[in-house]
Parts: sequence; C-alpha cells; structure tokens
Amino acid sequence: MRNILFLMTDQQRWDAMGSSGGWVKTPNLDRIAAEGTRFSNCVTTSPVCVPARVTLATGRYPHNNGVWNHMPYAVPAESDSWMREIRNLGFRTSLFGKTHLHPHGRSDLRKKEDLLHSLGLDDVNEIGGPRASATGLSHMTATWIEQGLLEAYRADFKERFANKQYVVRPSALPLAQYYDVYVGQQAKQYLSSYDRDEPWFCWVSWGGPHQPWDTPEPYASMYDPDVMPPPAIHHTGQPRPKGKLDQMMANHSPNFEAGEVATMRADYAGSVSLIDDQIGEILKVIEERGELDSTIIAFTSDHGEMNGDHGLISKSNFYDGALRVPMIVRAPGVEYTGVVNDSPAETVDLGPTLVELVGGELNYRQFGKSLKGALDGSRHRDDALSEIAGEFMLMNDEWKIALNSDAETYMLFDRKNDPGEAHNLAGLSAYRSDTDALRLRILERIAQSQLHETK
Repeated sequence: MRNILFLMTDQQRWDAMGSSGGWVKTPNLDRIAAEGTRFSNCVTTSPVCVPARVTLATGRYPHNNGVWNHMPYAVPAESDSWMREIRNLGFRTSLFGKTHLHPHGRSDLRKKEDLLHSLGLDDVNEIGGPRASATGLSHMTATWIEQGLLEAYRADFKERFANKQYVVRPSALPLAQYYDVYVGQQAKQYLSSYDRDEPWFCWVSWGGPHQPWDTPEPYASMYDPDVMPPPAIHHTGQPRPKGKLDQMMANHSPNFEAGEVATMRADYAGSVSLIDDQIGEILKVIEERGELDSTIIAFTSDHGEMNGDHGLISKSNFYDGALRVPMIVRAPGVEYTGVVNDSPAETVDLGPTLVELVGGELNYRQFGKSLKGALDGSRHRDDALSEIAGEFMLMNDEWKIALNSDAETYMLFDRKNDPGEAHNLAGLSAYRSDTDALRLRILERIAQSQLHETK
C-alpha cells in the first residue's frame, strides 16, 4: 500500500513558487509539480487560519460549522475527519507542526494531544504558529527553554508588534532552532526511523511563511529586494457597497515607506525557500528508504499573504494575494505528470482526494470534491467558494465576485482582462446581469450544502 506525505504551509500565496510565479526558488516543490499535477486556480475556503483549517479537516464550510473568523474554537473530538478515515484504512498517522484545530494562544500543546488522536492522528508533535509560540508551550518551545532562547524570542516578537509588525529583521532564534527548521527536522527524523508494518501518513505543517518577516540567515539575504515583483495597485473606483475589505483599508492599511514592500517580499521569498529546502531533506529520506515511488505527495497552504498588494499585509480579504493558494498532488502510478489544471479548486478538496487515492471513500457529509479525476487536466469545478465573517466570494474562469454580510456586491473583477484586480466593477450598471448570475450561483452553492445538511 502507498504512503502519504501531506505538506502544508501557513500563509503562502499561490504565486510564491518557481513553477507558479517565478520569483521564488522552490526546486523541491517544482519537482513535485513536475511529477504530478498543479492546480493553478485553487482558493482557500476561508482567507484566515482557523476557519480555513477547520474546513480542511472536516469538509464543512464556515456557513455549515459557524466558524467564520479567527476565533477560539476547538473541533469536537467526535467530528468526522478524513484523517481518521485514512487511519481506519490501516495507516499509521502522524502530525509535525501546526494544526490550529483548537486554540493555541497560552496553551500547552503537549496536554492537548488527545484531541488530535481522536481526530485521527496517532503520533503528534504540534507547534503553535509564530505568534502563539511566543505565549504558549510545546515540545519545540521546551527545547528553546533548555537552550535559553525563549525569552529572546518573546522580546523580539513583543517589540515587533508594539512598533511596526511588518519590520524585516532576522529571528532571534538561530537557524537550527527556527520553527520551520524544527518542524522539517522532526518529520525527517520520524520518517528516517519509521519501522512499523503499517504504511505511513505524515502531515508536515509549517508555521511559515506566516508573518513576522523574521527569516533567519542565510535565507534572509537570499533575495534582492530590487528584483521582487511589484505589488498590485489599489484604485478607489466608483461608489459601491462596502465590505470587510473596506474596513481593512481604512483601519489596517500600513503607511509603507519607499522600499519597504520590496524588502518585505524578499524576506518572504527567503522564508519560502527555507521551507522548500526542508521539503528537499524529507524527500531525500523517503528516497533513501526506497519509498518515493510508492508515496503520494500533496502540498497546499491555508491561505495567502498580501505582502503589500493593494497597500495591505496579512490576509482576511478576497483579493488574490490572500485568497489563492498552491495545490499540488503527485500520485505514483498515474501516467500524467507535469500537468497544470487551470479549473477552479478549493482547499477542502484535498481530504477526499487523499482518501480516494488510497482506495477509500468518505461516507459522511462533507463538501470537498476529490481531485483524483482531474489529475490528467480534466475540468474539476466550474467555480470555487470562499467565506469570511458572513461574506461570500465566488470565483470562476471569468469572474470573481464578493458579497458583504448584507448580500450586497462589493467586489467584482473581470479575471481575464484584469488579472491584477486593479478595477473593481461592483456597482456599475453595465455588469448588472453578470452580477445577478454570479449572486444566484452563490445562493445555489449555499443551498446545495444546506440541503445536504438536512438530509
């Protein structure tokens, strides 16, 4: 039976790979894409950590589970999950890194492993994200304490967010103890010594390239800010309904100084390359074990990072920088390789894909659609749905529309003629028929899932 390697990052844009954007060196991710299928129009089901990850694990959208934003929420232990289904198929399952399927904050993650066991993960070494690691505890922070590093990390983090959270400077942690290196090395050691009879499923979930922009050397200096791609430009446009994006623009748009966005992007690129090198080390171990040809590999991220696009940082909006994420599936034995599938896909599709690739089937209510039938480039979905804070976004080949919590259209982009999303067409009478058709499709998508819920 095949093994499964599930690689996941936090806050990685769809274009932050060599194979998709060309401005970040990711030879190992590019290799996986060349040996499998890259879905170029994958969107996160929610452009913020908690709802994105809860939907990924359970297959239920925010409008199903009520998890609409970054909030203290724990997935109930009895919830259906595709991870448990994979374990039921005879796999030894493991997790190294971040899940955010329960509150991290000031928690000791070592005392919360029972929940992850219940959800289907046997061997667990969980970390919080960069922010949570400054306040909470884990096996990783225990090593920082032993080496006298935790207080310096906390002080550095506190200073960043008290002054300019998007400041770019290397972490207070040495490279060997940096959180993304820790996660990669723990997974590498686990797979190196794995000697059980069961096939393995290994979920490696990095905390980067999530902010802060604290990439350690030598990766901090790997990229020249002067050659980074320029950010997407924001235009005010005509009067239209307002949404969460407008609140962000008014209250959280940084006043960037000259060169700051380019410097931020160069550091971000270094963070992605650091993780890619860790992926390379993991692949080498699997290859040395003689298992690479029998290992399914999937890669995605929970959401993207604006990195200065439209004058914003972080996520929590429906612009491409926050919404679109990488999605790669490599399935040994499939004759099609190096495929780029341009049809819409959603991060919720990953769970049923992995289950189907190892001969299983999800028999509980969930709304992911397996990507297996689209690995040859066949059309997967006609549109993709994303949600946050009571708002909905629908993206198809031609259009992207977003509705605010009053169901008013406040974003409308012509994806073919305006890929940089410079011209928001919401509110223009010339596009009323397109808007009405897209609004109706959102209502259909919601109704379809609600109908399933009541069967």
